[in-house]
Order: sequence, then structure tokens, then C-alpha cells
Amino acid sequence: MNNAALADPIPETPVLRFAGHNFEPLPSGALYWRARQTLLVADLHFEKMASFARRGQMLPPYDTAMTLKRLEADLRRTGARELLSLGDSFHRPDSASLLTPADRVRLDALTEAVACTWLSGNHDPIPHVIGGTCLPALELEGLLFSHEPRKGRTGLVSGHLHPAARIAMNGRATRKPCFVHDNRLLILPAYGASTGALNILSPAFAGLFHWPALEVVMLGRDRTYPVPVKRLVGG
Repeated sequence: MNNAALADPIPETPVLRFAGHNFEPLPSGALYWRARQTLLVADLHFEKMASFARRGQMLPPYDTAMTLKRLEADLRRTGARELLSLGDSFHRPDSASLLTPADRVRLDALTEAVACTWLSGNHDPIPHVIGGTCLPALELEGLLFSHEPRKGRTGLVSGHLHPAARIAMNGRATRKPCFVHDNRLLILPAYGASTGALNILSPAFAGLFHWPALEVVMLGRDRTYPVPVKRLVGG
């Protein structure tokens, strides 16, 4: 999946500088750490819709295939050599054993092509029966990568809360998933095709960020956009 032609910065991608490191936020919700050729994702929730369908809910169980397609495209686009998933890669502890044969083949091919690290989350605390390394958390270059955000730890990169921003401008409002950080805590948007999103002004985020230092990067269709904090609205 590595390609020398992809060595230049990804066009139309702003640089997100966090705790002394440069990252590239992608419109898919992934974060590319170019210095380490590592693609970061959070909350893939493989087999979420499939688990609902097996319980009798009328939902199309195709979310895993859609998420894998997105992940394969980002790995090709960036030329990343490593993948770091920040927890809740699977929706249930047993979801890895419920993959369709086709999805399992694609996931196996992915884990053979790049070095994969899967951090445990609240949905998947048990190590996965797939390729790669499973860890509860990872410390790397002064940063701590873990699933759930928490107060008081500088340089923490996490997921779990599925952040979204709603902005108002010229009498109109737009709501999209987003990256959000205050240079101490960085939370990635949920990457999975079937995941929802939670407004960063909601009570779940209360007290996590130092608001004067807050930076928000919203996902767009083809690129990501830094947005002024003063434009944020509830809802």
C-alpha cells in the first residue's frame, strides 16, 4: 500500500499541530501522522449493524464492508506503513468471530499489508482474534494514545465520544463530525460507517477542554475545515 508518489502533503489538508507534533486530519475522520507514517482512527465499530440485525432489527449489515473500503482508501492515499486504532474497533467483544468471509479476507489482507495496533475500548476490551497487536494503551513520542479521554493528562489522543461540531453562519447551521483539541487533549471523530456523533457543546465534554485554547477541525465531503470556536452552537 506504500507509494513514493504519496510522499508529498495531502492536497487541501490543513495541518493539525498538537503537543509538538504535526498531524493531517482527513475528511474520512482519520488522522495521518506523517512523521511516523501512521494512520490513526477511532471507533470503527466493525459489525455494529450486523449485531443489531442478528437481534432482529431491520438494519442493513453492510457497515463493516463500508468502513473497510474507507480504511483501504486512506491507507492507499497516505501510503501509511502503520495503523493505530484507538479502541472500539469492534462493536462487541465477539464481533471479530462474526465477520463475513469476505470481510475477514479484506481485514486479514489489511493486517498483512501494514503494522496494526488495536487499542482496547469499552465495546471491545478483550483482545481481537485478528492480526496485529492488541494493547490497552500506547505511549509514543511523549503522547499517550488510549480509548477514553480524561482530564489532567497532557498529550492524550483518544476517541470514544464521537465529537461533532455544529456551526451557525449567515442564518444557516451545519453539523458535522470533527477533530477537537486544546493542545493537551485531542479527540478524534468516529470513523465507522454506522457510528453517530455528539455535539462538543454537550454535557459529555464538559470540563475536558481548556476553551481559550480550543481548536476544531470539521469534516467536509472532500476536505477538512478549521472552524472558529465562536461559531459553535448547541443542538
